Amino acid sequence: MHFSIRPATIDDAEAVTTLAEELNAYIRSLGDQTNFTFSSAAYVRDGFGGDPAFYGLVAENEGIIVGYLLYHFAYDTDHGRRLAYIADVYVQPGSRGHGIGKALMRQAAAVVRERGVESLWWGVYKHNESAFRFYESLGAQYLSDIRFMSMDV
Repeated sequence: MHFSIRPATIDDAEAVTTLAEELNAYIRSLGDQTNFTFSSAAYVRDGFGGDPAFYGLVAENEGIIVGYLLYHFAYDTDHGRRLAYIADVYVQPGSRGHGIGKALMRQAAAVVRERGVESLWWGVYKHNESAFRFYESLGAQYLSDIRFMSMDV
């Protein structure tokens, strides 16, 4: 399989959100009860314009988007450094095993490193064992002393 990684564009809205729906269906099958509401409209509204809430990469094979990664920037006051948070990374099941996920992660690391980022963070659903194995293969480490929390505002 020959694939390429490129920055996500506004024109990728339908393809990225279709893949996000696949990811969300998989996470639901593992037991997550989240009411996922990410849409093409949200992708366009929040990812583009003067103050984007996220940035993205897509993986293409023969002109078809088969994977994506969305990230945004943050700051770590504990260590006084910039970080990037990966919101989603997903590769369609039929395209896995060819290095696309690793290429997305490596490209994300390279892109954010150019902006002064020293650390990538992300969350993994607690029952997603295949994701844990994938991230471990990249050298990622668990943060067992931190629990993420959320609050609507």
